[in-house]
Amino acid sequence: MTTTTLSREKNFVITIGRQFGSGGRELGKMLAKRFGIDYYDKELLLEAARHAGLAPEFLERNDEQVPNLLGSSVSFSMGFGQMPWYNGAAMMTDSIYNSLTEVMTSLANSRPCVIVGRSADYVLRDHPVAKVSLFVHAPMATRVNRIISRCDKQNEKAARTLAEKTDKLRAAYYNFYTDQRWGDAATYDLTFDSSVLSMEDACDLIADYIRRRYGIEPVRCPQ
Repeated sequence: MTTTTLSREKNFVITIGRQFGSGGRELGKMLAKRFGIDYYDKELLLEAARHAGLAPEFLERNDEQVPNLLGSSVSFSMGFGQMPWYNGAAMMTDSIYNSLTEVMTSLANSRPCVIVGRSADYVLRDHPVAKVSLFVHAPMATRVNRIISRCDKQNEKAARTLAEKTDKLRAAYYNFYTDQRWGDAATYDLTFDSSVLSMEDACDLIADYIRRRYGIEPVRCPQ
């Protein structure tokens, strides 16, 4: 990650929701480099693991997962009374979400950064920090090509299946923990079809939007 160089007065956060294979991570890293700020994706899991005293591997297995409310009939009580329908695994999933929320809030308090996924736009919706929420999408054919090119899957059928499954998980996670709909353009500042413009052009547009809205200048000029 890059070292933050902006003053406290210029603190801001870029949050990115994304369809699987749309290039959201690539755009996030590009924006972080353009503004000279930190980038968090899987890094958030490590921060949350340390914060909650959980193994990072456990968080990775349960990343962006909704509670399994029907997986157990065992009663579980942690200050909420007896709730037979809300099992220990579900409580643990909530604990992960709460830990991630605290980490994201702490980041917004302390440094300019890009945060990808994990309902960051919703978590920080009322935070006073300057922020821009993005959602990146693309036609399935474009996403399939990207998935294959980065070697996540080897053929079109497998890539499509992975994209559809991952999108369902991300949507379920977002819709469960928020009162908004994942991917609904009305809930984001900007949405992008990554098949229409190059990532460089999209990065240019977003950087210009941030400059015009908040007066924050990039620290690196586009190549």
